[in-house]
Amino acid sequence: MGMDLIAELRAWFKRLMMIAVIGALAIASLAAYGFYYYEANGPLAQESTLIFKRGEGFQAIVGDMAQAGIISDPLLFKVIAVASGEARTFKAGEYHFTAAISPQSVMEMIAGGRVVIHKLTIAEGLTVQQVIQLLNNEKALDGAITGNIAEGTLLPETYHFTYGDRRQELISRMQAGMSAAMAELWEKRKDGLPFATPAQALVLASIVEKETGVDSERGRVASVFINRLRKGMKLQSDPTVAYGLHKSGEVLTLADLRAPTPYNTYVIDGLPPTPIANPGRASIEAVLHPPDTAELYFVATGSGGHNFSSTLQEHNANVREYREKMAKQ
Repeated sequence: MGMDLIAELRAWFKRLMMIAVIGALAIASLAAYGFYYYEANGPLAQESTLIFKRGEGFQAIVGDMAQAGIISDPLLFKVIAVASGEARTFKAGEYHFTAAISPQSVMEMIAGGRVVIHKLTIAEGLTVQQVIQLLNNEKALDGAITGNIAEGTLLPETYHFTYGDRRQELISRMQAGMSAAMAELWEKRKDGLPFATPAQALVLASIVEKETGVDSERGRVASVFINRLRKGMKLQSDPTVAYGLHKSGEVLTLADLRAPTPYNTYVIDGLPPTPIANPGRASIEAVLHPPDTAELYFVATGSGGHNFSSTLQEHNANVREYREKMAKQ
């Protein structure tokens, strides 16, 4: 009887060991499959962008990815994410997935919040309304722009943002950028300039910005206007007239040049009341560090630049040359 019990215990132990071995092999196989799945290429056929909106939790994000064909086994993906602790750090946002991206890369991307970075370039010389239009047209941004935004207070440059960022926040960044740039450049200004405040410098810089798109000319254009201010001459700038009449890209008439608006520098003395656009750093620097010249006039060459002159006689000759060139064209 005792021998039978020992034999039975031995048989039971063997069965237990067999079950343990089979279980261990099964676990090892599952682990091996899990590692293979985690590191292998995923099912995504072509690159794709997916947006996980604020408030979406871990479960919803995984479901969205499975539906979009980014991952093939959402249950196993969840198990790995939970076991690794990454599930707690999944972040909403816009993500760009390359073709055949592995579950490992997917998990690291979303847990690390490596969202798509957008950029928006604000060109020099745009008005506030044009900047607002650009922001409103950018679908990745959110929210309305509120409040009155003073002309000339937005710094032109390239701004980076992510999906869902607020349009108003970008406006605030542009305003802060212009304030910082003006404070920095004003402190280093040239002595003896014919204006007393940064605000006046910004007005003149906006005129220079609209008068020329040629980098090498900005200083000379600024010098012409500064020389005119010193002599008490009217600035006679066409872009100021166009701004006052809300004309953009239209040919000005003689009647326009006589129109009595606060921005018509053929009529008013000195500077207009506000900037006429948002100038870039180069135009601000040109106004605050103009070259020493005796030039009082400039006229377009018809080929992208300007001819500068110090006397009215020279200027009239340059005007005739320009008109003859335009007539031939």
